[in-house]
Amino acid sequence: MSEPLHLACPSCLAENRVPPERIGDRPICGVCKARLLPGAPIALDSASFGRYLERSDLPVLVDFWAAWCAPCRAMAPEFESAARSLDGRAVLAKLDTQASEDVAAHLGIRSIPTLILFRRGRESARTSGAMSQDQLLGWLAQQGV
Repeated sequence: MSEPLHLACPSCLAENRVPPERIGDRPICGVCKARLLPGAPIALDSASFGRYLERSDLPVLVDFWAAWCAPCRAMAPEFESAARSLDGRAVLAKLDTQASEDVAAHLGIRSIPTLILFRRGRESARTSGAMSQDQLLGWLAQQGV
C-alpha cells in the first residue's frame, strides 16, 4: 500500500488522508461528510485560499476571475467541464478577485482570467486568458497533470 494523499475538505478545510487506490471511490470528509472531490470547481476566498492549498497533495488549479469579466464568464462552463474530466487527478477552484482583492494583489494578478497551478501550496505554473476545455486540458498536460 502506498502513502495516503492529503486532501483538504472544500467545506470545512479539515485535512483528510485518502489511500491513492481509493481516490476514485468518491471519498468524503471524516469531519463534515462533504465530498472531498466534488467533480466541480470549488469556491475559495481570502480565508480559505492558503489553508486549502497547503492541505492538498493533489495539484490545485485556481481560476482567478470576476463576475463583471466577460471572458471569465465565457470560460466558466469550460472550466466546469474540465473539473469533471480531472476528478481525482487535480482539483479545480475559483477565486473571485473582486471579493478577495488581498489574495489577487499578493499573487500579482494583473489580468483575468488568470489560471495558476499550485502543488502543495506553491505556484508551479501560470497563464492568462480564456481557454476552451481542450486548451485547458492540453496546458495542464504540459504541466504534468
